[in-house]
Amino acid sequence: MTVVRALLGGLLALASYAACAEPPAPAPAPAGVPRQVLEFDTARSRFGFEIRTRLGQRIEGVFPRFEGRIEVLSDGRHQVHLRMFTRYVEIPGKNRYTGWMRGEEFFDSARYPVVEFDSVPYLPEVVDKGGGVQGRLILRGVSHPETLRVEPAECPRAGYDCDVVSRGTVQRGRYGMDSWQLALSDRVTFVLRARLSEAPKP
Repeated sequence: MTVVRALLGGLLALASYAACAEPPAPAPAPAGVPRQVLEFDTARSRFGFEIRTRLGQRIEGVFPRFEGRIEVLSDGRHQVHLRMFTRYVEIPGKNRYTGWMRGEEFFDSARYPVVEFDSVPYLPEVVDKGGGVQGRLILRGVSHPETLRVEPAECPRAGYDCDVVSRGTVQRGRYGMDSWQLALSDRVTFVLRARLSEAPKP
């Protein structure tokens, strides 16, 4: 009887402790769930690229049509998604270069009309302080990890009162754009000057 009473006493004490203990904290919301979506203002944003000749001349192109959005995730991080439409790419004032950029030897817009970049989640402080935003680029049907380098903000509300400027340099040969190696550098730098369409909600 003494042993039984001791066991019962121990069980009652354990039950009393469990009743008084704090309940376990709820699991945090999974990262990657969009809480808010911020659209790029394409009328005030600019997306272009630069490539240099072997003699050092810089050739600048633009994507007149592109889409962009930033997803604000449930854990506070951001994720950017970009789409550039190659059939509209231009080298301003140079029709011959424009045709070549749209053709099979470069963007091959007939077969690959879209260039896409999807970032991994990043801290929003990158926009203010500058830094790298890693992601995956899909160009001419080939996918590689690449990094956008964001420049430090020039105003307190970057994206609304001033541009968010970022650059990403890729090796075009990795994406099958390996023509004209004797005339052009293998490096292509994408340049984004982004504005957002509306301020984030509190």
